[in-house]
Amino acid sequence: MSPLPPPDQRRPLLSFRTRVWLTWLALLAGGVVFVLGFDLKFASVWPRLPNLVGWRLGPNGFLQGAALTLFLSLSSILVSVLLGFAAALGRLSSSALAYGVATFYASFFRGTPLLIQILLIYLGLPQIGVVPGAISAGILALSLNYGAYLSEIFRAGLLGVPAGQREAALALGLAPRVIFWRVTLPQAMRSIIPPTTSQFISMLKDSSLVSVMGVWEVMFLAQSYGRSSYRYLEMLTTAAVLYWLMSLAMEFLQSRLERHYGKAYRGR
Repeated sequence: MSPLPPPDQRRPLLSFRTRVWLTWLALLAGGVVFVLGFDLKFASVWPRLPNLVGWRLGPNGFLQGAALTLFLSLSSILVSVLLGFAAALGRLSSSALAYGVATFYASFFRGTPLLIQILLIYLGLPQIGVVPGAISAGILALSLNYGAYLSEIFRAGLLGVPAGQREAALALGLAPRVIFWRVTLPQAMRSIIPPTTSQFISMLKDSSLVSVMGVWEVMFLAQSYGRSSYRYLEMLTTAAVLYWLMSLAMEFLQSRLERHYGKAYRGR
């Protein structure tokens, strides 16, 4: 009879992924039991769920609920990536003007609360003759705020690429622009993606601050329905689940992007 292999070499009965899913299910079941202990009446949520999710348009004929939250977040993500990328290049530039503008921008928008920035844009721009809509002001504030954070993430990612990679590309006769797009940036993406996705998830949740301007996104509707039906916990719990589901979608996208840009390191 052959001896048993050492404990660290025995194959587990369940795969690692299966054990992870079982852990998730156990924790989720515990959370459901905890919430049900509040004696909540979710019957008041179902008639309003289509509005919270965004299956129905708002009274103004535009998106509402989770659909509007996604629109705000995705629009802000696009603009903030462009701003963060430009500011990161400014931080790495030898131009005193570009460096000064980039550092001032990052310092101000990282050093002041997002809610104040939203109100300054929404209430301040009309003082100089520019009257933005609530949605436009929210997108602008979110983009400026998160672009400042993304600039530091992008800068750190670009600086994290070994200088030898660029020197080897120069030795092959590649142009600086080609080196940046084909050599430096693809390698930097591996370290840029995880913190960037975390910022996007934070932006998704911070979009709830736009509700102070009367935008009919998830938090605004949850608070309004909670006041009208005296079922605050039910509405806020539903809003929390909707935010979590949207965050899970971003986490799934992050895992796909990490797998794509980590192909060269998969065997390590």
